[in-house]
Amino acid sequence: MSDSIYVKGGPIPARRRRAQLNYLLTILPAFPLVLLVLRLWYLSRQDLPTMLLLVQYISPLGMISALFITLIWSVPAVVLVLRLLGSVLLVSAPEDAGRSLVAVTALRMPDWVVLLAAMLAAFTWQLRLLPLLGMLIVAILGLTAVQRFHTERWLMVWITIGVPVLAGVLVLIFVWPGIVQALRLGETSTALLLGVPPLLGPLLTGPVPARAARLVTHWPAVAAALVAPLAIGVVFLRAPVLPSSAVEVGEPGESAKVLRGQLIAVDDTSTTVLEDGGLVKFIPNEQVVSKTLCPEPARPPDSAASVRGWAVTDSALSWIAPTRRVTEVDPRCLGRPLTPR
Repeated sequence: MSDSIYVKGGPIPARRRRAQLNYLLTILPAFPLVLLVLRLWYLSRQDLPTMLLLVQYISPLGMISALFITLIWSVPAVVLVLRLLGSVLLVSAPEDAGRSLVAVTALRMPDWVVLLAAMLAAFTWQLRLLPLLGMLIVAILGLTAVQRFHTERWLMVWITIGVPVLAGVLVLIFVWPGIVQALRLGETSTALLLGVPPLLGPLLTGPVPARAARLVTHWPAVAAALVAPLAIGVVFLRAPVLPSSAVEVGEPGESAKVLRGQLIAVDDTSTTVLEDGGLVKFIPNEQVVSKTLCPEPARPPDSAASVRGWAVTDSALSWIAPTRRVTEVDPRCLGRPLTPR
């Protein structure tokens, strides 16, 4: 039996498909490794000896954890957008779908992967992105029904038009106070993110003109594939991978001083700290008076709008997961000794 995938318009040769998948499977594992190396290079301020020192002491599990926490939002975005664009091409120009890796990937993507991606996005995306998530879900459901099922016309109309319209109305009712507040605050982008996706859902559940199908599906996917690694890299290069700390240093009979930076390692003889300027300090343990962890500085929210008491920059996971509230700032984190002399 042939190993080719058949779609309307002809098969996809198995040899060509395997070659494309081999390239993809080669790049995917290498991309996180490149990110980790670039993060250490960035942290060492492009100094090779410092980078080698960080490689020696930093735990790979810690680096992978930071990578996972920082970029967890991108996984469902890739899965859902790829499934949506591929499904649009499959129902719009099936004779052209055999030449598109996007359409083939969407065709072979299991439904449970889409379901898990939607659930992950619901927990990790900000509230202002949840209307976009709803639009993606109803569009994928409608396109899947058009692609797989051929039943009564009224049922297809209900799946492809009725359900998206009803879902859009419910979403608009829920986010309407946030849209009004965002417009009052002059946050046009937030208002558009909340209000526009529910209106677009019914427009994405059916085919587009065959001549424009590849233009509006394949090439946006290619552009996103080129831009996404750069955007993900920029985000991860700013993620902390070492604990921020303050070390109080002093000798007997002398006033103590505070050294702030990122704690690399503590051994039997010294404490190794990476200062903010990229300089590595080896502090003898007998000179260490005290140490403390310093919280990361909180970034001001991008938006002051809220929807029914829920800040649009918060996610459901941030509400569910316990968080540490900093009520008092340790004086050592401000550069002052704990017990001034």
